[in-house]
Amino acid sequence: MATRLRLQRHGKKGKPFYHIVAADARAKRDGRFIEKIGTYNPNTNPATIDVVHDRALYWLQVGAEMTHTARAILKYKGVVYHNHLLNGVKKGALTEEEANKKFEAWLHDKESKVTQKAGKIAAAAEEARAKALAAEKEVSEARAKEIASKQAELAAEAAAAQAAAEAEAAGEEAAEEAPAAEEAPAEEAPAAEEAPAAEEAPAEEAPAAEEAPTEEAPAAEEAPAEEAGEEEKTEE
Repeated sequence: MATRLRLQRHGKKGKPFYHIVAADARAKRDGRFIEKIGTYNPNTNPATIDVVHDRALYWLQVGAEMTHTARAILKYKGVVYHNHLLNGVKKGALTEEEANKKFEAWLHDKESKVTQKAGKIAAAAEEARAKALAAEKEVSEARAKEIASKQAELAAEAAAAQAAAEAEAAGEEAAEEAPAAEEAPAEEAPAAEEAPAAEEAPAEEAPAAEEAPTEEAPAAEEAPAEEAGEEEKTEE
């Protein structure tokens, strides 16, 4: 039976979480497995990897195969390098003590690199957070200024509307008082119209004045006629 070290997917959609297992090569990816030797969480930065070193090394020593992803993970954790050193001990290329010293030196160097990388990532994240806070602060200040300017505009518009309303109310009051002032002359107008009645009196008296001379004129003319007759009688 061929044994293979591979990843078994777990977790929810969009956030996968993997188990590193030793399983039969003929089994389904997420099916039955022989042993769980670690976990892999790619959702963190850097990724979180936990491997049971001794058990992973055991399966490699007994000839277990690895998928590409499982090989990359075990190589990152030093299991593949440790297996290489042990194979060199078996071949007599080096002693077990030398192999252990080399592995410990490699492991120390790897841990320092990982720590340094994690520090850089944390510093970058903190810088990004500071920039985000500064940008958010600028946006908040700009929004506050915009709100203040809008409030000032609304206050100015309200003051202008109030002034216009007051002016309109004053105009209506003036318009209501103006007709009352104009009604007084309108009531006195008939008294002014009575003047022609005073003028009519001379018009009625004028014919009377004209009639007097007309009636007296014949009397004046008749007087000479009578006097003429008397003169005639006197002559006779």
